[in-house]
Amino acid sequence: QEQLVESGGGLVQAGGSLRLSCAASGRTFSRNIMGWFRQAPGKEREFVAAIRWSGYSTFYSEPVKGRFTISRDNAKTMLYLQMNDLKPEDTAVYYCVARAEGITVITARARDYEYWGQGTQVTVSS
Repeated sequence: QEQLVESGGGLVQAGGSLRLSCAASGRTFSRNIMGWFRQAPGKEREFVAAIRWSGYSTFYSEPVKGRFTISRDNAKTMLYLQMNDLKPEDTAVYYCVARAEGITVITARARDYEYWGQGTQVTVSS
């Protein structure tokens, strides 16, 4: 069974950094677009970043552009999100996601992503 498991969340002060990891199992996901969404309390899930299978094409939402970096290691079936200069508004549960195999279009719609992890909490204090 395909599974995505996030780790690396925690509590950090504003201006600090965290690195989220996502371990894929049950399949390689090497031909899937993968990404990150987040959901703050009382808000809808929000697109954060995505990366194509090759690792050469990345996309970011405006609030995180320039501060977050998404990367992947297909050999290790891992996805990462390096988060720098964190702000209190980055506080949310962060989800690792993947589109169905062979899809080449990156979208910001949560419903387009077939696979979801359980999420990891990121809390940024001011």
